[in-house]
Amino acid sequence: MSIAFLLGRPSFRSRPSHIAHARLTTETKIAYDTCKCQYDKRLSEEVDHMGTRIDGKKVAARTKADLAKRVELLKARGIQPGLGTILVGSDPGSVKYVAGKHADCAEIGVNSIKRELPENATFDQVADAVRQLNADPACTGYIVQLPLPRGIDENAIIDLIDPKKDADGMHPYNLGELVLHARGDIATPLPCTPRGVIELLRAYDIDLDGKEVCVLGRGITIGRTIGLLLTRKAVNATVTLCHTGTKDVREHMRRADVIVAAMGVAGFVKPEDIKEGSILVDVGVSRVFDEESGRYKVKGDVDKACYEKALAYTPNPGGVGPMTRAMLLQNVVEMAERQL
Repeated sequence: MSIAFLLGRPSFRSRPSHIAHARLTTETKIAYDTCKCQYDKRLSEEVDHMGTRIDGKKVAARTKADLAKRVELLKARGIQPGLGTILVGSDPGSVKYVAGKHADCAEIGVNSIKRELPENATFDQVADAVRQLNADPACTGYIVQLPLPRGIDENAIIDLIDPKKDADGMHPYNLGELVLHARGDIATPLPCTPRGVIELLRAYDIDLDGKEVCVLGRGITIGRTIGLLLTRKAVNATVTLCHTGTKDVREHMRRADVIVAAMGVAGFVKPEDIKEGSILVDVGVSRVFDEESGRYKVKGDVDKACYEKALAYTPNPGGVGPMTRAMLLQNVVEMAERQL
């Protein structure tokens, strides 16, 4: 297979840049189009053998390089993108994750807007922070870092987000747009992790048209949302969603051309559960104590023994995670481009 990473292939997703192009000068449009095509093709032979490692870090780095050039063009037009975050409390994982998002912003020239609240913040205080970012013209898009402390209704907070500033693509309005429009362009933000999965496979020219995809897990972050993207006309996959109530889960896995594992059960997918030549996308995250090192390590849902039997696989960590962060930036840049 050859790589076709953002080099003119039709995409399943919205191309807000097409809207922007209609309003750009000829010179700027040429510069914009050129900056999107500066990718080398050295990955083109990497899926020609079994056990190919799909490198999320490498694809995310290329995505960010593209976005940095698009941000420069936006700045030249007087638009400065800004990503806001609302962090409640001091959970180490959340603090680290938010810090990573702002580091990504600095890397591509997007401004950071931080709102930090104490662990004992009330619903009204969090809601007020949301309203402030809704009204802030410097904030192109933002996220509320989840989970929120016990007692705060997360869904009610998400409902308060301006859908046009929903950088995670998880507002009910934006998910509804995704449900309603199975073909054509979508001019609303897309869920970051599902979008990252599909763009990662696209980067390696893995065609999902007509493929049987087994999704493990029905969480809102990916399980319930990725099917909406996979079944769009431009992707055209057939999706089976498996969960705790599914009978004979492993039979579904054995029939699948692609498995997207998002259960959070370390090593759940075993070699005997997959057919030879399948594609394995590992999204699940578990922290497992490693006796040899004496510390906890991140483990995915796919047993590493599966790798040799698969045509290609995403490592965990280093696969989908970097693409999720890159897609957050992509959503923000596209929001800014819609202002042109």
